[in-house]
Amino acid sequence: MDTHKVGSDTTVLADSLEVPGIGHLPANAYVLTAAEPVVVDTGLSLADRDFVAALSGVMDPRDVRWIWLTHPDRDHTGGIFALLEAAPRARVVTTFIGCGIMTTERALPLDRVHFLNPGQSLDVGDRSLHAFRPPLFDNPATVGFYDDRTRICFTSDCFGGPMPSAELAESGHASDLKPEELRAAQLLWATIDSPWVHLVDAEKYRASLAPMREMDPEIVLCTHLPPAVRMTDRMLGTLARVPDSDPFVGPDQAALEAMLRSFEPGGAPV
Repeated sequence: MDTHKVGSDTTVLADSLEVPGIGHLPANAYVLTAAEPVVVDTGLSLADRDFVAALSGVMDPRDVRWIWLTHPDRDHTGGIFALLEAAPRARVVTTFIGCGIMTTERALPLDRVHFLNPGQSLDVGDRSLHAFRPPLFDNPATVGFYDDRTRICFTSDCFGGPMPSAELAESGHASDLKPEELRAAQLLWATIDSPWVHLVDAEKYRASLAPMREMDPEIVLCTHLPPAVRMTDRMLGTLARVPDSDPFVGPDQAALEAMLRSFEPGGAPV
């Protein structure tokens, strides 16, 4: 895991996972050092990750006031219960649906939850965080937000893309890729993560990009992409192309068996 600053008061807690045949997928959480500090998502749900220890290198967890859960998938909730113990004053920002989904594994304590819907705002002392539904998502509880003080937009899974290396996934910037490389990575991820985009009216979908164009954030922070600085218009152009891209088709059983054979002693690489 790599920790680095982006903007004046936001820190990236960067992690990644290698996806065979796809690349290295970033898995970021963020710390916003507002007057009432905000942690955005809590990392991967893997036994060898210690999210609270990583956060402690940035700030004292006891000072955290808000945990913004962009949605309750396992790559966003890894450290949430440990953080709730370490941060006794913190409340989890989520939706009614998000809270309900969490109960299928372990329920959030309701007195530590703050429901916030798209279109509403959260006052964190020195700024307001404006909640919105990103144009691409894989979970109905997804809520991102725009920080109008720093002009940073947190978009959850939207705009993600696998990187060619773990180093770039965890320590780089989206601009480190050539424009055509980034475009291909984001189109691939969009078709993997939001396959519904091929089933909806394309023009209605493209119209849903307008609020982000009007927002015009200087920095976009996605869970599954390195920080993207002054790239919003270009990336929205990529998202507009998603309905016309080829749907993702994953490996089938024959491909899995070939992959397993390649791991056997003396097996030929696939």
